Amino acid sequence: MAALKNARHEAFAQALAKGTSASEAYVEAGYKPDRGAASRLSANVNVQKRLAELQARGAKKVEVTVESLTGELEEARSLALAEKQTSAAVSATMGKAKLFGLGVENRRHSGTIGIVQLTPKHLDALTDDELALLESAYPVLEKLGLVGGDTGPTAETGD
Repeated sequence: MAALKNARHEAFAQALAKGTSASEAYVEAGYKPDRGAASRLSANVNVQKRLAELQARGAKKVEVTVESLTGELEEARSLALAEKQTSAAVSATMGKAKLFGLGVENRRHSGTIGIVQLTPKHLDALTDDELALLESAYPVLEKLGLVGGDTGPTAETGD
């Protein structure tokens, strides 16, 4: 069924489809407030048919389910394998895993970060592994504002 010929009736049906009460939809359609007339118009056969059509369209749009997404991801994975696109196939597989709550890393961090001012003397006491670990953690510590910035006077300038 196409849009109703009467523009006000169409606006009324559209408002009803959005979940508006009949009285409110009646006013939105351009009529003066009248609960009785709103009730009668909502019982109109053509308005009822149009409302059913609009609601069916809305239901179809939101009919995305885990099952439908799984099917789409499986289709993408199959196509990727056929095209020898292993990276895309892995991505589709991981998408399915996430959809079902599998393979999701949940990390819980606890504890405190101790801040120590390191001097060259402290750094000389560290092993190569400890220095490498400190260097790898530096970007994270810098983002947290725990290192970097003004380091104070330097030995080269004597300030």
